[in-house]
Amino acid sequence: MQVVASGLEGVCVADSRISLVDGQAGRLILRGVHLHDLGDKSFEELARFLWEVPLENLGEARLRVAPALRELLPLAHGLAPIEWLRLALDRLPDTKNPADWVAALGVALALRRHPAAEPDPQADHVSDVARMAGLKWPDGLRRYWICVAEHGMNASTFTARVVASTRAGQRAALSAALGALQGPLHGGAPGPVLDMLDELQQAPDPEDWFRHKLARGERLMGFGHRIYRVRDPRAEVLRVACQKLAEQSSELAERLRFAERMEKLATAVLAAHKPGRVLQTNVEYYTALLLEAIGFEREEFTAVFACGRVLGWLAHIFEQEKEGRLIRPEVRYVGPLPDER
Repeated sequence: MQVVASGLEGVCVADSRISLVDGQAGRLILRGVHLHDLGDKSFEELARFLWEVPLENLGEARLRVAPALRELLPLAHGLAPIEWLRLALDRLPDTKNPADWVAALGVALALRRHPAAEPDPQADHVSDVARMAGLKWPDGLRRYWICVAEHGMNASTFTARVVASTRAGQRAALSAALGALQGPLHGGAPGPVLDMLDELQQAPDPEDWFRHKLARGERLMGFGHRIYRVRDPRAEVLRVACQKLAEQSSELAERLRFAERMEKLATAVLAAHKPGRVLQTNVEYYTALLLEAIGFEREEFTAVFACGRVLGWLAHIFEQEKEGRLIRPEVRYVGPLPDER
C-alpha cells in the first residue's frame, strides 16, 4: 500500500550540506553556522559561503546585464514586480554565469523604479541596488537579504531543484523558483502584515479585533509557520534590524513599538484560541516593517525577497547538479479502472 504524505510533509527528498531548519528548537544553521552569526557578512561574502564556488565580480555583472534589462522595460508595464523579474531573467542570454542571475534580479528591481539608473561596478551589490532604486538604509536591506538568503527545502527551492535535476540549466531553474514564489501561500505575506497593522491602529479594541478575525476562520498575518514550532529565529534578527533603523527614524520607532505590542497580544490570543497548536511570529512580521522603512512599496515585497533568496536557490541548484538524480516521484492512482471483462 502506497502512503501519500499530503504536501510531501515529513518526506525527505535529498541530503544537503547547505542549511538546517530546526523547527523544534527554532534554529536556522547555514553550513554549520547560526544565522545570527552571519549578520555582519556582505552579500558577496554570503554568496561565496553558501555556494562554495567562486563568485565573479557582481559589479561587472550588473554593468553587463543592465543594458539588456533597460531595453525590456517597456514590457514591464502592467506586470507585477515578481512577473517582471521572471521576464527579465528569461530574456537574458543563458550565460551559465551565476553572477549574472544575481545581478539581473537586483538591477531589474532597481530599474523598475528608476529606468535611467546606471550601475556602479565599484560598489558592493546591496549598496548599488539600493542607490539605483532610490532607497534608504542599504544596511537594512543587506541584513534582510542575509536573513532570507537560504531556508531549506521550501516550495520555491524544491521547484528549483526539480528543474535543475532535469539539466535544464540555472536560468530555467531560477525562473521556475520565481514562479513558485509568486503564489500567495509561499511569498505573499509581508504586504498583508502591514494591512493588518493599519487596521489594528484604527481598531478600538485590538484584542477583540484579533478574536473576531480568528472566529471567522481568518489568519493573522505574520504568525504561524509550516516548520517552526517556536518563534521563527529570523523574526528576531529582523526585529533587531528594525531597532537599528528606528534609532534614525522616529516614525519607524513608533511603528515598531506598536508592532511589538500587537505581537505580544496576537500570540496570547492565538494561544487561547488554539491551545493545541504553537503559532508564533514568523519572518514576515518584521520583514514588513523593515521593507516599508527602507522605501519599498507593498507590492514589491515578494520581488525584494527573491533578490535575496536567489543565493539559496543557486546553492541548491549547484548541489543538485553535482550530486542529485532526476527527481521523479510516484503518484497513487485513485481513479476508476476499466472493466476488464
